[in-house]
Amino acid sequence: MACSRPGEQVCADCTTGLRRIAAPRCARCGAPTAWPVRRCGECAGRRLAFAQARAAVEYDERVRRIVAAWKERGLRRLAAWAARVVVEGVPRPEAACLVHVPGDPDRRLRRGHHAAERLARELAEAWGLSLEPLLVRARGSPRQRALTRVERRRNVVSAFACRGPVPAQVTLVDDVYTTGATANAAASALRKGGARRVEVVTFARAIRIR
Repeated sequence: MACSRPGEQVCADCTTGLRRIAAPRCARCGAPTAWPVRRCGECAGRRLAFAQARAAVEYDERVRRIVAAWKERGLRRLAAWAARVVVEGVPRPEAACLVHVPGDPDRRLRRGHHAAERLARELAEAWGLSLEPLLVRARGSPRQRALTRVERRRNVVSAFACRGPVPAQVTLVDDVYTTGATANAAASALRKGGARRVEVVTFARAIRIR
């Protein structure tokens, strides 16, 4: 999927060549930084419902091709590969359970699967945590891809609802962290449902060059 050579969906060389996200980074949103900071320029001034976000790799052009194939071409086995990459780079969360960001019903029906859910299932097994369906889509929403940062935030306001009792500490799983709008909206719903601390884990993260 990355180098177009025949063989595995993602070869060992391409896996090794992924741009991993490591310290120093923002303690809150997980963005790479020149030195450790509690809040970076990307998340400073924002009211974030999650306590921290962590991602395994940068969402560069190579990873973008892999994620597109995973989500749009039905290559479901990539979820297991992505989970292995996450486990290698992200510490096991101290949470009561994992919760995945629910997908838009129409897009899920068209694709036949939901990448975030499959990733969360793989991570739950690897980390020995339960996966709980605590979030649902309260309404559909247009795709985030072509929207600005402000439009993304507006697009997912009240998009999620919580069901059932929510543990005090949960970890929210999604495939990609772009602006944090989706993660923040989903975390907000979990907080309203009773969670005191929500952490976010994603396979990839968009990096903004300032």
